[in-house]
Amino acid sequence: MADKSITKTELVASIASATGQSQAAVSGVLDSLFSTVAEAVAKGSKVSIPGWLSFERVATSARTGRNPQTGAEIKIPAGQRVKVTAGSKLKAAVK
Repeated sequence: MADKSITKTELVASIASATGQSQAAVSGVLDSLFSTVAEAVAKGSKVSIPGWLSFERVATSARTGRNPQTGAEIKIPAGQRVKVTAGSKLKAAVK
């Protein structure tokens, strides 16, 4: 398993190189993509990029957990989280 993570700066540089666009333009597009996805998911919409990724907001129920330091039971309130699902093209690329 690779220990290397790709930073946003490296991603922007790679996309800019592959497309011939400036890094500033690519960075602006990525920022816009992320903010649009965040806004849509926050409103409860599912965002899907067919074959690659989908993002959706899901509700979590209230539950009881444990404090790992003390072992004491704690109440975890109900809330929302983001579910990210890999699509078929991404899964195939990983195999």
